[in-house]
Amino acid sequence: MNRDWTAIARTLSEALPYLQRFSGAVVVVKFGGNAMGDAEAMAEFARDVVLMRQVGLNPIVVHGGGPMINDLLNRLGIESNFVRGKRVTDKATVEVVEMVLTGLVNKRIVQAIMDEGGRAVGLSGKDDDMIVCEPDDPELGFVGRPVEMNVQVLRDLFNAGIIPVVAPVATGMEANQTFNVNGDTAAGAIAGALKADRLLLLTDVSGVKGANGDVVTELTDVQVREMIAEGTIAGGMIPKTETALEALEAGVRAVVILDGRVPNACLLELFTEHGAGSMIRMAAREAPADGDDG
Repeated sequence: MNRDWTAIARTLSEALPYLQRFSGAVVVVKFGGNAMGDAEAMAEFARDVVLMRQVGLNPIVVHGGGPMINDLLNRLGIESNFVRGKRVTDKATVEVVEMVLTGLVNKRIVQAIMDEGGRAVGLSGKDDDMIVCEPDDPELGFVGRPVEMNVQVLRDLFNAGIIPVVAPVATGMEANQTFNVNGDTAAGAIAGALKADRLLLLTDVSGVKGANGDVVTELTDVQVREMIAEGTIAGGMIPKTETALEALEAGVRAVVILDGRVPNACLLELFTEHGAGSMIRMAAREAPADGDDG
């Protein structure tokens, strides 16, 4: 027998405990970074999400779209400014953000999932008032901070075997308001509202690095706060780890900051012992039994 096929069969067999462990689990995946602009990477991600659904998980995809937004803003001559890693969003910008995220990007991901044999529905945080926001910071304009979550529509979809794909655009507390929401923030809020088993934040970096520059594969919330305070965690990793902490406090079992450049990163994290990033848990929570987690 061909040796490669034997290896595939062995891999499937070894994955059984992890498949059993995550059967029925809610997994929120934040998809972003350079993979969104690469057709092959998009197809691979979609295939992985369809596989997750096929083996009994309930995946929910929340996506960003910064590069696509930047491209259209530049073509329209609208200047982009950032404060603490978040886009300053005026009235003109929020219209472009909504158009790109809910139209172009969201539907590309939905189509990619369907091309791989899955069922997917695209929606935004405005649908059914899923995400209701207040202004995050006066300096940021129409950038929202989630204050109310209504996620029953997501449960209805994944209970029907459909993969929800969510664009991080939200409604406001006042009539006719639209807010841009940081993709990681939206994913964390959705994961917290669903008490998800996992929140996977795909990035273009290898994970959270310690003082020696090596990726730290397992962290507690206490360690993350210490690393932020001492400056070990800095720059764009600060909002990601802060999102992780907020999600954990809301009831998410574990958050993993994954290197989305690694092929099949989500599958590696969920269904093998290898992992592909940095897992963060609450220090007070009981450690899992052997074989309990990917």
